[in-house]
Amino acid sequence: MDPERAAAETPFGTTIAHGFLTLSLLAGLVPKIRPDVENTQMGINYGIDKLRFLQPVKVDSEIRVSAKVISIDEKRPGQYLTKTEVTVEIKGVEKPALIVEWLGMTFLGD
Repeated sequence: MDPERAAAETPFGTTIAHGFLTLSLLAGLVPKIRPDVENTQMGINYGIDKLRFLQPVKVDSEIRVSAKVISIDEKRPGQYLTKTEVTVEIKGVEKPALIVEWLGMTFLGD
């Protein structure tokens, strides 16, 4: 919150976004990038398998999100668990801010 103090007293040299703040942004983005499955009745957040914060996101940085479906498994008839690897990249920084394996359950209608 204090840029001068952050510059003087932290290894980052400036203020950063909390890692869980960065992760929370994905709640609105992941539904937009998940696979579009015909006859979907509902999709829910099922959890996270693996999460790694690799690089701090400095205040005023630009980030982008990419996703890759790792697996889709039928858990019950009409219920599919999708595991998606989601990466948050920081513009101009080689190492990603975070990588997470996001789980979503899709319920199909009749």
